[in-house]
Amino acid sequence: MSSSSRRANDAWEALMTAHAVLMKRFAAQDVWQGYTMREYDVLYTLSKCPAPLRLAELNDYVLLSQPALSRMVDRLVDRGLIARSRDPRDGRGVRLSLTSDGREVQRRIGGRHAAGVARAVKSALTEEEMCELQRLCGKLAAQERKATPL
Repeated sequence: MSSSSRRANDAWEALMTAHAVLMKRFAAQDVWQGYTMREYDVLYTLSKCPAPLRLAELNDYVLLSQPALSRMVDRLVDRGLIARSRDPRDGRGVRLSLTSDGREVQRRIGGRHAAGVARAVKSALTEEEMCELQRLCGKLAAQERKATPL
């Protein structure tokens, strides 16, 4: 393996290790109010979208298999947090969006979770490093999205 390939793999391993350590820290926080982090992730993802998403589109942004995401969406619909609507461009398709209750739950949990994220990241990185991390992660995500557009 070339030194450049080794460096790429070491960088990936460092990113995944940091992710695992931080996710365990965040999971242990008392902010979830009876929801799971994965449920919150789905609510958060929908809150960031300007328009309702199809299930397959939502699946591009969360770390769940399609069947697991489908079951989770069913539960969140049953809890009144997500609404299904017909896709106006394809009558067979269904689009997902947050209900007003879903937005409220996302905001309530999100504020507390964001404070925990800020504490964790700011305790380890300088302002300059946070900007660089955001830039680098954005670059990696943009490259992948070019390779596999929605």
